[in-house]
Amino acid sequence: MVRIIADTTSSIPTEMAYQLGIEFLPQIIVFGDESYRDDTEIDTATFLAKLKASPTLPKTAAPPPALYTPIYQKITDAGDSAIVICPSADVSGTVRSATVAAQDFPNSDIRVIDTRTIATGLGSIVMQAVKWAAVGLSTDEIVAKIQNMCAHQHTYFMVDTLDYLYKGGRIGGAAMLFGSVLQVKPILTLSDGHIEPQEKQRTKQRAMARLKEIIRTECPTTSESYITVMYGDNKDEAETFANDLKQGLGFRDIPLYLLPSAILVHAGPNVFGISFFSEN
Repeated sequence: MVRIIADTTSSIPTEMAYQLGIEFLPQIIVFGDESYRDDTEIDTATFLAKLKASPTLPKTAAPPPALYTPIYQKITDAGDSAIVICPSADVSGTVRSATVAAQDFPNSDIRVIDTRTIATGLGSIVMQAVKWAAVGLSTDEIVAKIQNMCAHQHTYFMVDTLDYLYKGGRIGGAAMLFGSVLQVKPILTLSDGHIEPQEKQRTKQRAMARLKEIIRTECPTTSESYITVMYGDNKDEAETFANDLKQGLGFRDIPLYLLPSAILVHAGPNVFGISFFSEN
């Protein structure tokens, strides 16, 4: 049997992850001297309230190797294999933690995959992997399918300010825009696992319209696109955008996901984004 291991940066709600049988790990949110697991000790609403009240920006930490160890041990004892589906190593230390923990199980079949993405794109990959495992695909077959999905994944997003990405050290190639875009709304993307500027628009309204054009051009309207909309403290905006896509472009269903605290630390409370998978 193949067991799927993931974490909260997939944006899958914790309760849903448990229902799907995913071995689910937290990211760690650090406010000063206090730290919280973002699966059981702090939810997004509580985090946002603390973020707005905090004089300093909180930090994040990947799940330590010790949190993987009992999961690996349980899977090993059952004679199963494990696939650990991780966010990009360029924006998270999760790959390293999962890999370090796996070194204590040299005779176990544990595959740690750097998907080169994060958020709802990562979540779509995780949920497909769960389905493949449920129908009995082998570890090699599932890994190959995951890698294929990774190669066709697209994430575009916008933030109210680049300050959070800059101060959190996740700004990547978008650093060239920092300090020079007071009147410009950049559309950002994940390119090979790190953040890059896609293009700039003069207003948020134009940026939203441009996102719709990108979807129209790049995203198939079939169910295999796994299109999702992600948001922070701006659910109404996300719902309006998703409804516009369904009415204007013919998508039947576009799931909306509230982003986890570990992503909002770096993107800011009003981040908005889309994820989908292209055919080529």
